Amino acid sequence: FFEEISRNTRMKLSLALLGLLASASAYTAPLMATKVLKSSTKSTKSKASSGPSGQSASAAAWAAAGPSTALPFATAPATLDGSMLGDVGFDPLGFSTTPVGPWFLGSSVPSQGVIGDLDWYREAELIHGRIAMVAAVGFIGPELFGTLPGNEWTGADAYSNTNPLEAFSQVPGLALIQIFAFMSFLEIKRLNYIKTEGRSYQPGDLKIGQGADRWNPFGLNYSPEEYEEKRLQELKHCRLAMVGVFGLAAQANASGMGVLEQIGGGLTIPEQVSKAGYFFPDGI
Repeated sequence: FFEEISRNTRMKLSLALLGLLASASAYTAPLMATKVLKSSTKSTKSKASSGPSGQSASAAAWAAAGPSTALPFATAPATLDGSMLGDVGFDPLGFSTTPVGPWFLGSSVPSQGVIGDLDWYREAELIHGRIAMVAAVGFIGPELFGTLPGNEWTGADAYSNTNPLEAFSQVPGLALIQIFAFMSFLEIKRLNYIKTEGRSYQPGDLKIGQGADRWNPFGLNYSPEEYEEKRLQELKHCRLAMVGVFGLAAQANASGMGVLEQIGGGLTIPEQVSKAGYFFPDGI
């Protein structure tokens, strides 16, 4: 497949796959959480920012490690104490033990960052997960509902490819710039929310949904218990989508076909099956 496309396209695809890997590693957590946790995420500050005898935050967290719900044969660092929604102690690489605020805000900012360290990872998990959910729909949607029509300027087949990886190199450059500009606008708006609200910011809060001064087009009005349940459901779908979209991209790259086209081919009965002795290789 890669031998048939240009060098620039290979670079684009490599960047896209790196983005997917970043999505999966942004917050190491299992696909399925087994319980609903009612505690507020605002109480989840890193409890191992410093340790005795000058220990690093990471060393202190592992020194106080406890049993992991997700991996019963392993331990979970003290930073994952079960108080955050969806936390079942899955962090074998210790990402949650590392202060991350300075990565984004510079060394002049205290080590805890503007929002709590664990909240940074939850923010990354939710944002990457939401993008992955949209991407999963994008892999299947064109085959289910059809593609956008082309025109004389873009070319009649500019949007006709149902394999997203191939379609990326086929779409006009200005269309990709429009997508990038819109994504940049959303990212700048999100970062401004974080800077404005500081530690009171709730990870993933884009001012959409129920509540005062929010855009609520569907009139959502859940009880506190229902709201926490919906938040957990979103988290599970985010985790599943991040893994799923990586698989979709890998399979599309390997087969060169759309998702439904592959599934349909797997359900097709070969002609030799309808013949006597179909268990022999075709031609014998």
